[in-house]
Amino acid sequence: MTYVLTLVAARAATTLPAATIARVREAIDGAPPDILSPGEAVDIPTRAIPDPARLAAALEGAAIDAITTPARNRRKGLLVADMDSTIVTSETLDEIAAHAGLKERIAEITRRSMNGEIDFSDALRERVAMLKGLALDALEKTWARTELTPGARELVATMRAHNATTALVSGGFTFFTGRVAQLVGFDTHRANTLLDDGATLTGEVGEPILDRDAKLAALRELAEARNLRLTATLAVGDGANDLAMLREAGLGVAFRAKPIVAEQARARVDHADLRALLFAQGYRAAEIVGE
Repeated sequence: MTYVLTLVAARAATTLPAATIARVREAIDGAPPDILSPGEAVDIPTRAIPDPARLAAALEGAAIDAITTPARNRRKGLLVADMDSTIVTSETLDEIAAHAGLKERIAEITRRSMNGEIDFSDALRERVAMLKGLALDALEKTWARTELTPGARELVATMRAHNATTALVSGGFTFFTGRVAQLVGFDTHRANTLLDDGATLTGEVGEPILDRDAKLAALRELAEARNLRLTATLAVGDGANDLAMLREAGLGVAFRAKPIVAEQARARVDHADLRALLFAQGYRAAEIVGE
């Protein structure tokens, strides 16, 4: 079989019934299913990329993600992950803005930027400028309320246990990526720098800004450092500034993504947590570190 269709259900809210698996297998003319995690994830080998309409009809609107990958070389040697709304559940800049009473205004700019409606770098400079004079303790308060996306630790730990390099590459800020990278276990991190005068934010961001081109460059550079082809890489993100790296990675996953990203990405996860990226590589539940 040339391809594998992986079905993944959200752990908390959904199960993956045998009837659904059978219906999908019939719709895609698939081989016998291989259960990766009972009630949660299954691989169905198939000769061709499934027809989206037939697959959707077979799923009958269930909260189940479907990811198609080539059957060969599924496990990747490099993970490049976005941070905000991907590895962590929030947009950290929007949460900083809450301490200045500007969350709604700044969140709207974030939304438009992440959906590709306005230039990312211009939008970042605009939002940071609005925070000029904000006390630095707002960053600590924001960090105290930042939560990891379920499955983040398992994703990174499992890939590292299988000799993959893991990198957190964010259009956000090093204040957060450094802490998230340490907490989750990433090998390295890259992000933008918020400038301050020792007591408050200056309203400026360090240049050059880490934008979509820089994310793509990071993917290429890190792959080259490991002597990996881009087909052996995995990238995950949710915003328009992630699209370039999602398109070029061997497996590019739009995770609970903005509409423009969900429409254009080759693979998407809308319901499950970040463990879905392990199942899409053929990992079984028993192999997941931290399970």
